Amino acid sequence: MISAIIVAAGRSERMGANSDKAFLSLGQRPVVAWSLLVFEQCALIDRVVLVVRKEQMVAAKGVVQMFGLSKVQNVVPGGARRQDSVGNGLAAVDPDTRVVVIHDAARPCVTAELIDETVKSAQLHGTGVAASRITDTVKFVKKGSCVDHTVDRAKLWAVQTPQAFRLDLLRKAYAHVAEQKETVTDEAAAVESIGEAVRLVEWPKPNIKITTVEDLAVAAALLRIQG
Repeated sequence: MISAIIVAAGRSERMGANSDKAFLSLGQRPVVAWSLLVFEQCALIDRVVLVVRKEQMVAAKGVVQMFGLSKVQNVVPGGARRQDSVGNGLAAVDPDTRVVVIHDAARPCVTAELIDETVKSAQLHGTGVAASRITDTVKFVKKGSCVDHTVDRAKLWAVQTPQAFRLDLLRKAYAHVAEQKETVTDEAAAVESIGEAVRLVEWPKPNIKITTVEDLAVAAALLRIQG
């Protein structure tokens, strides 16, 4: 069985006070609904766990009902950090799960094709993480705003979601992170911390993460292009 955890429990600090970007309108749907519908329609995904802020539990269940999201098995509250939210999601996945896919609801342009590629990589190698090569010139700044040196961009990738893993591997990684009292910003970093290789799945198409109000307009335009 392949399960997905959609994470929509962030604080949305850069969106302004009292904002929850996962439930802001994007076209005729809330942001969170776009990702949920893609996972619902993805043939490889069997079950979905949705993780939201505690105060959005009722709203989240309403979205599930409104859009007929039959694969959503559980809606669970998030935690103080991303890894806490993902941990709550892991605790709620179906016990028969072999591969788990983690995705940020703030990336509404995800496609079934990308989900498939990360899952297939995880089935074959244990890991599959969406990523794109960095094309901008990158400068390293030690302090203030003065350039220390230029970084070789040929070896740099921007990591995104979805991120797919064998469930036993990700649980082992999260147990290690908890034991060491580490903070990680994504699941790949947790798996790296136990010395396991993380395999990237190159995805050159737009997979924007909504962080600011301006990103909503960009995402809306991209979704119109995707059709």
